Amino acid sequence: MGIAIIALFFAAVIFILFGNRPGSEVFGSRVPARVETPLEILEKRYARGEIDRDEFEARRRDLA
Repeated sequence: MGIAIIALFFAAVIFILFGNRPGSEVFGSRVPARVETPLEILEKRYARGEIDRDEFEARRRDLA
C-alpha cells in the first residue's frame, strides 16, 4: 500500500512539472501548442524577406 502511494506521488509530480507545457505529452494527454494567427505568419514571412512591403501591405489589408 505504501509503495502505491509513493508511486502516485511521483506520478503527480511528473505530471505537474512536465504535463502542462504546450506540446508536451504525459500519460497520453496532449496540451495543444499555441497556434499562430494568419497575421503573425504574414509578419514573420515579411521579416524573413520572403515577401516585399507591397505584398505584405496587400495581404494585411485582405486579412483585416
